[in-house]
Amino acid sequence: MELKIAVLADIHANYVALQKCVDYARERDVTRFIFLGDYVGDLAYPQKTMELIYKMKEQYECYFVKGNKEDYWLDYRTYGEQGWKAYDSTTGCLLYTYQQLTERDMDFFEGMSHAQEVKFTDMPSITICHGSPKNVSEKLLPDNKKCFPAIETDKNQLILCGHSHIQGRFEHDGKTILNPGSVGVPFCSNNKTQFLLLEEKAGKWVEEFVSIDYNVERVIDDLYKAGLDKKAPGWCRVSEYVLKHGDVSHGSVLARAMALCEKEEGNCIWPDIPEKYWEQAVSELIKC
Repeated sequence: MELKIAVLADIHANYVALQKCVDYARERDVTRFIFLGDYVGDLAYPQKTMELIYKMKEQYECYFVKGNKEDYWLDYRTYGEQGWKAYDSTTGCLLYTYQQLTERDMDFFEGMSHAQEVKFTDMPSITICHGSPKNVSEKLLPDNKKCFPAIETDKNQLILCGHSHIQGRFEHDGKTILNPGSVGVPFCSNNKTQFLLLEEKAGKWVEEFVSIDYNVERVIDDLYKAGLDKKAPGWCRVSEYVLKHGDVSHGSVLARAMALCEKEEGNCIWPDIPEKYWEQAVSELIKC
């Protein structure tokens, strides 16, 4: 049987999309899976995602690295209160997710590294990471020259990364960088969930970018059933918009809210961002 691998990144608790991707991969005879971090966060019912991941881990050959979200949960467990508040657009969703994670989940995250080298049979080794091989929060993008040293110093010719939520491929320094896009909250995907298939052909890795339809409305309904419109009102509005349209990020709305706060109050330190600035930022950047 030909060697096939599914690469999934940035699930962000979208268990509906994750199940759709896994079902599609299995229809393509995939039995190996690489996960590139950010398993939960932003969306509702994180335990449903974690249950799927544990099931995958039991049934298939799986490889995991952690993302910046996993660092958030682990840091909160270690250091405690960091200003996270319920019913708050800035941190309400973070707190909601953290409160539903179990010790099993936290130990699972803690056992992951930020980057890893994986090798299959006699094929060339692959570097897998969430952000970059050197920094979990760094985005590997063709127009981001700051990330080039992390690429240049990596020893493998193929690097798989997530974090940007943008599906794509580019080359630098003779190396190929592949981003599978985001399973859970992809950008510029026409409402589709996205991942990557890697296949061995004549001793080389050949990629196939996959974008498939799934039940977006079910995921949006879950946001409201879980009460995230009250626990994190501005963040929830952005999540719904991203799921529908994918052309505005949480980070851009957060940055605008902080800029509005700083302009009016002279200073703005995360996470203390009054709701009125979230409301204004959302109204400016989200048009429907």
